[in-house]
Amino acid sequence: MSSSGPAPRPGILDIEAYVPGESKVPGGIKPAKLSSNETPLGPSPSAIAAFTAAASGLERYPDGQATVLRGAIARRYGLDAARIVCGSGSDELLGLLARGYLGPGDEAIYTAHGFLVYRIAILTNGATPVVAPETNLHTDVDAILKCVTPRTRIVFVANPNNPTGTYIPISEVRRLRAGLRRDIVLVLDAAYAEYVSNNDYEAGIELVASTSNTVMTRTFSKIYGLAALRIGWAYCPPGIADVLNRIRGPFNMSSPALAAGAVAMDDVAHADAAKAHNDVWLPRVTRELTALGFDVTPSVANFVLFHFPKGSSRTADGADLYLKSQGVIIRKVGAYGFPDALRMTIGSESDNQRALAALKGYMAGAGA
Repeated sequence: MSSSGPAPRPGILDIEAYVPGESKVPGGIKPAKLSSNETPLGPSPSAIAAFTAAASGLERYPDGQATVLRGAIARRYGLDAARIVCGSGSDELLGLLARGYLGPGDEAIYTAHGFLVYRIAILTNGATPVVAPETNLHTDVDAILKCVTPRTRIVFVANPNNPTGTYIPISEVRRLRAGLRRDIVLVLDAAYAEYVSNNDYEAGIELVASTSNTVMTRTFSKIYGLAALRIGWAYCPPGIADVLNRIRGPFNMSSPALAAGAVAMDDVAHADAAKAHNDVWLPRVTRELTALGFDVTPSVANFVLFHFPKGSSRTADGADLYLKSQGVIIRKVGAYGFPDALRMTIGSESDNQRALAALKGYMAGAGA
């Protein structure tokens, strides 16, 4: 950066910009895009209709209180709508939490392979990121608690985590909450909660309801198929909801997004179908990747992280290039600390088979 231009705040240039999953391949081929954990079923047809109908009122400002959307979420989960804050994806809400509770001299904790947005949000607000080690690619509550200092203000936990797909049971989440000071905000990022069937898992609603310093964030970008509209929500204690509403933009969501999100939340059958598809294909893809010689991290989400054999000439970088040549896009995860692994979204039957066939070919020597 030129020394003659304006200088950003200290720490801003330490941020590595988030790089989303790729979406195009050379040659104009329609790709099997399995890089961003999107649902292959797409959005609810009712949500599409609501989005289209909203076009008749584009000259009007949206409802700055997201009243209808918050009401739909509250009905679905039996929540107090006044404690729901909606935003432009859960990313905005994570950033607002950091903005509201972090500043220079503060610290925030996340785990070694946690979502990259946490680090960006922490550094953006002049605070110091603290990385807690994981155990067997799972969040380690004791490791997080050992990282706590008098300067700790927020702990971010993705449960299930991205890109590993692993989770910790609600008993461990409660133990973490009990071990943190009352002035530390515990943020439970439950972007993939709808995919989890395990009986010992809870997204965090009960903890939010029973404590004054726990927040749960959710998204419409995954199982609801509305990633393009950027819809997220947070369930908060009243005091934290008040803080977020004071600092968010007055019209931080568009009318089409609000309309489509409310209808999508009500279309339980469509979300159930997306989960049922994932319930069939997640174990199937896991088995087939294992049969190809990959070490697959057990996942409860709608993606799998798979690791290339050590010492092999077959590498994650090589596979990524070969798959793109075959019109298949999956996710490189070197930025998450996995240079020898790739993450594959569970897609449609045809896209899954296309990706598995390309990986089989690569492991057999194609693209060498």
